Amino acid sequence: MAFPKISEARSLSDQELADEIVAVKKQLFQLRLQKATRQLEKPHQFRHARHRLAQLLTVEGERLRSAASQQPAKEE
Repeated sequence: MAFPKISEARSLSDQELADEIVAVKKQLFQLRLQKATRQLEKPHQFRHARHRLAQLLTVEGERLRSAASQQPAKEE
C-alpha cells in the first residue's frame, strides 16, 4: 500500500480537510486500542495514518499562514 499523495490533501476544501483530520485522528485512536488489546493485524497502518495526518496538518497550516499573510497589517 503506497502512501497517500499530498496533492490529494491540497485538493480538499477547508471543511473536507477538517473532517479528514478528525477521521484520521479517530483511526489512530482505534489502532492504538487494537494494539493495546492485541487485536492489531496490520501494524503498518500506524505509519500510513500518521503520515496522512501530518500531510493534512501541513496543508491546514499552509492555508492558515497564507490567509494571515494576505490580510493587511493593522496600523496602531
